[in-house]
Amino acid sequence: MKSTVHALCWGTLLALSANPVGAADPDPAHKGPVIDQFGPVYDVDSPDFVTPTNMTYRAVFDVAQSPEAADQLNPRVESLARFLNMQARAGLKPGQVKLALVVHGAASKDMLSNAAYKSRLGVDNPNAPLLAALQSKGVRVILCGQTAAYRGYSRQELAPGVEIALSAMTALVVLQSEGYELIAF
Repeated sequence: MKSTVHALCWGTLLALSANPVGAADPDPAHKGPVIDQFGPVYDVDSPDFVTPTNMTYRAVFDVAQSPEAADQLNPRVESLARFLNMQARAGLKPGQVKLALVVHGAASKDMLSNAAYKSRLGVDNPNAPLLAALQSKGVRVILCGQTAAYRGYSRQELAPGVEIALSAMTALVVLQSEGYELIAF
């Protein structure tokens, strides 16, 4: 298994390095149509598992990890943009997808306002535009109050629209009781 993964990784690196600057992008991922700046997705022709388009999707994403480098976008948070874009490309209407993001642990830093992030970490918050884009599409962003207290984050330091819950555990239980399905990373 390791050798197969290694071969695939090296094969991908070789293919990308063989592509001259200015040549067509070999990555067929598409951004949008819901969030154009984030959440690239791939088209899947004739999937065997068909995406139902006659239901409402309610999902809560449980995110606790974040890249160590302060200048990197959190790919786990970006997964919400991917989910929105995938479902729209599959034919769902905006009102059929309801998402919530519950954040705790190391990922809590990604919920800081740009000013607080820069003050604490020395760089702009790469997640601030992503959070704003998600919230503009109705995504609830909820921070664990226990994590915020432990890390010394005040309400005034949070990005606009970030809600504080008693705890991530509380928010996850409540949202699941409201019909949200858990997606954990």
